[in-house]
Amino acid sequence: MSEPAGERPVQLRSLRGDPELRKAVEAILLVVEEPVQPLQIAQVLEVATDEVVATLRALRSEYVDSGRGFVLREVGGGWRLYTDPDAAPYVERFVLHGRSGRLSQAALETLAIIAYKQPVTRAQISEIRGVDADGAVRTLHSRGLITEVGRESSPGQPLLYGTTPALLERLGLSSLGDLPPLPDLSPAGPLPEEPAPGRYKAARRELDSLGGVPPVLGGEETPE
Repeated sequence: MSEPAGERPVQLRSLRGDPELRKAVEAILLVVEEPVQPLQIAQVLEVATDEVVATLRALRSEYVDSGRGFVLREVGGGWRLYTDPDAAPYVERFVLHGRSGRLSQAALETLAIIAYKQPVTRAQISEIRGVDADGAVRTLHSRGLITEVGRESSPGQPLLYGTTPALLERLGLSSLGDLPPLPDLSPAGPLPEEPAPGRYKAARRELDSLGGVPPVLGGEETPE
């Protein structure tokens, strides 16, 4: 049967012998937040699904044979990287050590945004802060101060974050309604003009000088 006019079959590439595509599979595995299906990887890389499955299985064996600190598992029809169970004591020690340190200014700003704007997505947090918030969100999540509360009904359905009872306990509050009201930082006159290219950092410093996030959980640590 001839192909319909104007339609051409998609030319799939091959993962075999192509280190660049193999590298792409590993990169995707590092950024997924839940097990990813081989079909999804195949569609992104424009390769056959069976080649993706073969590559995933080869990587799984390679990680085990080389004694890596992580393993590749097939879970619920998808694949994802996990820490090696044998390394669990070290991971637990690292996580508990991180929870005992003080929060950085970046984490405090992110925590304040989530507390007052929840539920909120990472993208919304980053937009408010003006910088990427992924590191701060991971820190707060690992400390048990925020948690995933659902998904936004928008394209991609990004995760929504909210605070946990642990935060109220740390602050000595009975509910979120006991949080202090936000100060009114709106200028009395007309809104200032958009900063010129290259002046955004200076404009941010000027805004920060008007008032910062109170050190409720205070202190400094390595910036996020």
